Amino acid sequence: MSRPPLAVIAIGGNALIADEAHQSIPDQAREVERACAGVAELVRLGWRVVVTHGNGPQVGYILRRSEIAASEVAPVPMDYATADTQGAIGFMFQKAFAAAFRRLKLDRQALALVTQVLVDPADPSFRNPEKPIGPFFTEVRGKELAAILGWRLLEDAGRGWRRVVPSPLPKQILELPLIRELLEQDRVVIACGGGGIPVAWTHDGRLEGLEAVIDKDRTSALLARQLGADAFVLCTAVAAVFLGFGTPAQRRLETADAAQARGWLGQGEFGTGSMAPKVTAALDYLEGNANTAARAVIGHLDDLVGLAEGRAGTRFVR
Repeated sequence: MSRPPLAVIAIGGNALIADEAHQSIPDQAREVERACAGVAELVRLGWRVVVTHGNGPQVGYILRRSEIAASEVAPVPMDYATADTQGAIGFMFQKAFAAAFRRLKLDRQALALVTQVLVDPADPSFRNPEKPIGPFFTEVRGKELAAILGWRLLEDAGRGWRRVVPSPLPKQILELPLIRELLEQDRVVIACGGGGIPVAWTHDGRLEGLEAVIDKDRTSALLARQLGADAFVLCTAVAAVFLGFGTPAQRRLETADAAQARGWLGQGEFGTGSMAPKVTAALDYLEGNANTAARAVIGHLDDLVGLAEGRAGTRFVR
């Protein structure tokens, strides 16, 4: 018998924050519930699913709270902050899935797995931080905080100024065998939250956490490729990928092959801090995938079934 299709669904940390007025934990939990309703429908249709999630805003909030409280409690290292987000956001997903499965009368369970990802301590990103985390600031306020706290600060895709931290490339997902095992047990798996906790082996055989935040989409692409996923779905706040975005010549992409997309990336068609990492992750997944029918899709979170089935968003094919 053929195996049910497998989708890896990557949901961004920013996707859990509707707007500046809705950044609280209950607000984020409501966005998770909305996402899980779509994923649960996919499960009802017979898909196996792994959900990954970002943590850019959330890990920045944890670090900022830690900085504010530094006179009273010990600061939280960046790797522990990512572990915190995996647990907290994973908890939101588990609760939301339990309710969604109950509504659909599905006998399924979801499990959030604390996931470690090996990176290279000599990765160039440690010398050139570029991963935005935390809230958006005006230029004036951002530079005030940067001067006080020693942050590196960059403008993020026209949306404001944000703190940036190292973002090394993922090399190996340590819990991959457990993720496979859970899928075999018909579980919905929430894994690689925030790109995974960045770790490296020390000379004396210990795993050591590193001060970095891995790009969630790159880790998700690695996971989808290694699992042989049939569909890799990258959820955004827009319905598709566009050429000439924001210009009079703006054009929606329905389908693109890997070679075309690489060319557009090289021409700077996609926003460096927004769409370009997603397109890059989609191509990473396709170009290393033994599954010749594999497709990567980028589109809006509200149309998960359409995205997974290739009827919505922008489809990238080999």
